[in-house]
Amino acid sequence: METLNCRGLSCPQPVLRTKDFIEANPQAVAFTVVVDDAAAAQNVVRFVESQGFSASLDQNDDDFEIKAEKFEETTSESVGKEPAMSSEKILILIPKNTMGSGDDVLGAGLMLSFLNTLNEMGETLWRVVFLNSGIKLTIEGAKTLPAIQQLEAQGVSILVCGTCLTHFNLLDQKGVGETTNMLDIVTSLQLADKVISV
Repeated sequence: METLNCRGLSCPQPVLRTKDFIEANPQAVAFTVVVDDAAAAQNVVRFVESQGFSASLDQNDDDFEIKAEKFEETTSESVGKEPAMSSEKILILIPKNTMGSGDDVLGAGLMLSFLNTLNEMGETLWRVVFLNSGIKLTIEGAKTLPAIQQLEAQGVSILVCGTCLTHFNLLDQKGVGETTNMLDIVTSLQLADKVISV
């Protein structure tokens, strides 16, 4: 069984290395990926599952070992595939935990109001991506968490930057969405009909 050593690689390199391996070895039925970052491990698991593999994750000291095995039939869909929910796809990019600048208390209140109102966009709202301090809006205990969970329950895709969660030491506190990487984010920007950065 082939083993990909992705220790020490920053996002999204472990996913890109895994993607390159799958493309170069279309007949591969099983392989292992080793990373030393929890967010990278989650990203690799989600990616290999989107490619028609089952994935098991084991941690040994600082290493995370993902064992991938090919399904007989592929039923999973990649993050990058187009959804059937609407003819127009709007992506909201949220790179900070406040809206605007000048007063952080006001900015936090505006962001809460914004997230509570996003469902008014209806089916055109396809995906919301949280980056940098914006990921703090998605963690357990955040006032904004219920609004984001409601969006997800309504079918909106929620992506939360894994590198950012790791940077702020909040990976274990994420309360909504999928931990993602820069490859998913760039692909999402390409697929969206409209991108709104808050």
